[in-house]
Amino acid sequence: MTAPTAASADGGTPTPQDAPGDWLAVHVFYAASPRPLLLQCVRPLVDALSAEGLLDGYFFINYWLEGPHLRLRLKAARAADVPVVRERTHAALAAFLRERPALYEVKAGFLADLYETLFTLEYTEDQRAQLLGSDGRMRLRPNNTFEDRPYEPEYGKYGGPAGVALAEWHFQHSSDLVIEATRSMNLHLRTVLLGLSAQLMMVMSGTFLPDDTALLTFLDRYHAFWNKAFSGTDYTADKGYDRAYTAMGASLPERFTRIRDAVAHAEPGRLPAFLRGWSAHCAELRDRAEELARRGELTFRSWDDTRDIHLTDPAQVLPMLLSPYMHMTNNRLSMTIRDEAFLSYVLARALRAGAPEDRG
Repeated sequence: MTAPTAASADGGTPTPQDAPGDWLAVHVFYAASPRPLLLQCVRPLVDALSAEGLLDGYFFINYWLEGPHLRLRLKAARAADVPVVRERTHAALAAFLRERPALYEVKAGFLADLYETLFTLEYTEDQRAQLLGSDGRMRLRPNNTFEDRPYEPEYGKYGGPAGVALAEWHFQHSSDLVIEATRSMNLHLRTVLLGLSAQLMMVMSGTFLPDDTALLTFLDRYHAFWNKAFSGTDYTADKGYDRAYTAMGASLPERFTRIRDAVAHAEPGRLPAFLRGWSAHCAELRDRAEELARRGELTFRSWDDTRDIHLTDPAQVLPMLLSPYMHMTNNRLSMTIRDEAFLSYVLARALRAGAPEDRG
């Protein structure tokens, strides 16, 4: 197949080199807090490449397969820029890992057991066989290293090519938000991290699902999913949920209701300053997703991977997209499975406790 072409920068004959650049994917195996990696390496790298017109998008996620690592995705502006972006990325990562290496090795203990549990739960026996070491456990990549990997968009989860393009746009905003919060907030404090995540979750879910009944149904299902998925472990144990919720104080339902009302009535000025930009972004994200649905451009894959699901009703599409959108923002914040299960419980309970009788 002939490579696609686009108009050249000077308006002359189009060439393959002027075509849009591809996404690059780099896995950075770094068994430590991602804070220094994000602030001292990723942010300066992305800013510099963007300022020079070499970058057309980026985002990151955290993952555990083969050891804790950060998955950095970078989209070169043009095909001609791909080698430069790759070279600059490799140089920045090598310099960072040389100057600020992670000192922890994941060889035993809780984290190793957690990753092994996730490995067993999330991958089939055939898939696991490709990733097992000689000891029968998941292989671990060397700490303080990075590797180029194929970029593999999850078309089935996000609705096909149009849905993935929307997700990539959203992921950059989410990544920017998390990096800025990492820089400006004390996210190493559990109370701060949980509080930020809870408010981001309420804004996004309330924007996507303005009806109280639909929102409560979603939050209950979100909580049930994480509990069921890991029911054989203690990673989502809910024994202390009631006590933890009560300890948050009587003002919790009122605080979340105020956020909920501001979002439902499209009045971002009533929100705390750090939530206003997020609220505006979530509203635009919702509108774009609704438009794609109405145009018939979203096709999902069933959970059992047996069939395609073509949806055009926004009422069906929005909850399907909200779940991975919300989860991936929490992922960037380094929230745990237990955290997500607990916070979805907290938000649903607070909404029930604080919702006036004349709403919904």
